[in-house]
Amino acid sequence: MQLTKQQEDLLNGAKGETLAKVMKTLVMYGQAFDATRMVEVSSQYNHLVTSFGLGVMKPVYELMDTLLKEGVRSNQKFTVDPRPLDPNVPTSFLQDLIFKHFMYSKQDFYEKQLNELGLLEKDAFTCTCYMSEVGNTPKKGEVLSWSESSAVVYANSVLGARCNRNSGIIDIMGSIVGYVPYFGLLTDEGRKADWIVKIETSKKPEAQLLGSAIGMKVMEDVPYVVGLDKWLGKELNEEACTYLKDFGAATASNGAVGLYHIENLTPEAVEAGRSLLKENVKEYVIDDAELQRVYNSYPVVWKNADAKPKLCFMGCPHMSLQQLKDWTEKIETQLDKYSHDKVLIPTVFTAAPAVIAKFRETDYYPRLQKTGVILSYICPLMFMNNPLCAKMPVITSSNKLRTYTTSRYYTDEEILMQLCR
Repeated sequence: MQLTKQQEDLLNGAKGETLAKVMKTLVMYGQAFDATRMVEVSSQYNHLVTSFGLGVMKPVYELMDTLLKEGVRSNQKFTVDPRPLDPNVPTSFLQDLIFKHFMYSKQDFYEKQLNELGLLEKDAFTCTCYMSEVGNTPKKGEVLSWSESSAVVYANSVLGARCNRNSGIIDIMGSIVGYVPYFGLLTDEGRKADWIVKIETSKKPEAQLLGSAIGMKVMEDVPYVVGLDKWLGKELNEEACTYLKDFGAATASNGAVGLYHIENLTPEAVEAGRSLLKENVKEYVIDDAELQRVYNSYPVVWKNADAKPKLCFMGCPHMSLQQLKDWTEKIETQLDKYSHDKVLIPTVFTAAPAVIAKFRETDYYPRLQKTGVILSYICPLMFMNNPLCAKMPVITSSNKLRTYTTSRYYTDEEILMQLCR
């Protein structure tokens, strides 16, 4: 790996042993992927994946303490993934006891460390940091040091920024020294497509289901999707971006996609078109039958497959402001249709704190409250990912949540029927 004089000085301890260790870690990370050099992180803000104060994460807290005691701070302010707990989300006494005193016993301590290190603001906890209400929206071509798979794939694909699928802690190290290794999705060659995916469905495909199908097929490769612009249009408006948010999260979690191109829609596909395709590109056709096959393949891991759902989570990744409005209207309409006042299953909608604050300023907020739906900033995945919640029959329209937990996937329409009929 070729380093600049400034980078070599950092590696050799010119700014202290701690920064030298951080730089060495990044160099070793790059060498593992045959990176040729280090490049400057050019985005204004970073995004970190590790937001949860698990009691077992002692090495992380020790590392943070070392950085802070040495006066090391992030060169970028950063946002972080959602908090794992919210008192508004219904829990049992035993769950509360386990969450607060055992699993997430270091949450307050860790958040204090994050604040000292460079947290953007005290409530900057969301997996959808790129939303305008949050303010961490990188520009096209900017180099990032982000982690969080759904945020990385959105930044790469919809915004045209450049970022690899970094792990936790690597993300903050890139911010501390201001450099990341140059490989993979940072390179022009790494952003070319290995697959051409043809959408031949008779109606607009469910975002989470389509993303799941593509993710499981292409895995970590880059897909170039044709035919989806028929349903999304050729403008990255709010509706299209919301769709791609959920679509991308499913590709990244059901596979390991870090970048996708949508013909006639996403920035690089609009600029370069099919010149983004590699030679000998593979082909995958998705029609109605293929989507149904994928849907039918999902295992039901509940102890009792016919159990009545005890909880519904919507918003993994976090919902947008428009989604909150749209779902308020959908639920109101269906409740009225079936002569119900409130949803029939305890339901939690999750969104970024900044999005929730904006939503509370609208007349939709009291209307949603009236339906009995709970609005929260929580991370459904971290709430569910433990033995106590694993036993609960939980439903969701998030393929990411289905993949990482015992929750059961249903389409949006099926969720709506279960909540209101």
